[in-house]
Amino acid sequence: MSGACLREDALADGGVPAAPAAAHHPALVLLALAMGGFSIGTTEFAAMSLLPGFSRDLGLDAPTAGHVISAYALGVVVGAPVIAVLGARLARRTLLIGLMVLFALGNGLTALAPDYPSMLAFRFLAGLPHGAYFGVAALVAASLVPRERRTQAVSRVIAGLTVATVVGVPLANAVGQLVGWRWSFALVAGLATLTAVLVRLFAPLGAPAVGASALRELGALARGQVWLTLAIGAIGFGGLFSVYTYLASTMTEVTHASPATVPLILAVFGLGLTAGNLVCAWAADRALMPAAGLTLVWTAIALALYPSATASLWTLAPVVFLIGCGGGLATILQTRLMDVAEDAQTLAAALNHSAFNFANALGPWLAGLALAAGYGLPATGWVGVALALAGLAIWGVSLLADRRARG
Repeated sequence: MSGACLREDALADGGVPAAPAAAHHPALVLLALAMGGFSIGTTEFAAMSLLPGFSRDLGLDAPTAGHVISAYALGVVVGAPVIAVLGARLARRTLLIGLMVLFALGNGLTALAPDYPSMLAFRFLAGLPHGAYFGVAALVAASLVPRERRTQAVSRVIAGLTVATVVGVPLANAVGQLVGWRWSFALVAGLATLTAVLVRLFAPLGAPAVGASALRELGALARGQVWLTLAIGAIGFGGLFSVYTYLASTMTEVTHASPATVPLILAVFGLGLTAGNLVCAWAADRALMPAAGLTLVWTAIALALYPSATASLWTLAPVVFLIGCGGGLATILQTRLMDVAEDAQTLAAALNHSAFNFANALGPWLAGLALAAGYGLPATGWVGVALALAGLAIWGVSLLADRRARG
């Protein structure tokens, strides 16, 4: 099939391919979907750097203000499965538009939050559409191209998030410093609204498969390979977050770098994420499970280099880039879930982002335990190595189960 045509329900619904719809150009659809990823990535990462501003305005100490970040993550974990199940019978374009409207509403209300309780509630609301959006957008992206290029199509959607770490987050920070943190959240609300308009203009309707229902989506939870794939991400991806969370502190306290260089190194990490997302997608379209295993090995090696690289910016920057490249695992596992979820595609795809938010909590928590035990900031790299290798072990179990099923 030509890349300019669409298969609206073929891969995503596990059914007979729909007739091509040449009226929708894949590049424009992917651009619209990536814009949503850009807006989500901007608010997810920028909120951490905006914390001093809203904590001061709302009269909060730093630990209490940190709960606002956790509220968003909790919204992602809760919203991904709930929305995927409840929206099983909706056309995918309709669901994507609704998710972006909800995301815009959550961020717009955050910009107006008068106090701490309302801030918590609005950040939770903003987090609800996160996982479901990426899950459904990935299915739509995969339906645009032949099977052998589906992971690369999914990577274009996730590229919106990775590019946000390089462009969107600095932009939101600049807006926050110039005119106040509330305008940063208002900016994200505007980006989400723009996404909803672009999706309506360019995306195919994506009618649900015959027989789609909440019960059928819940059937994904009965499949062992779905759980194994989610576990690879929830554990293996935690290593990246164990280092990223404490990277700024490591730079100032161990590397003794100027605070002005912190955004530059974080941008290097974002460049690594972007490069890894594209390269891993290319590899996955040729050999999916081997690409996942090699990415975990790559991540473990890069994290093992981190403790000795923290002495100088010249050694730290390239290692941070290599660690960021391991973020391509997210795209690989998104496609893997399409293979193992059978006719429960939407829930499985959305749960991928719940798994990564679990990793976002697990990695920093374990790294914090190592710091509390007195091992020092560079030791966060060794915590990351352990998590990457644990993810690799789960990958091995999944691979063996695959081979037994085929044999």
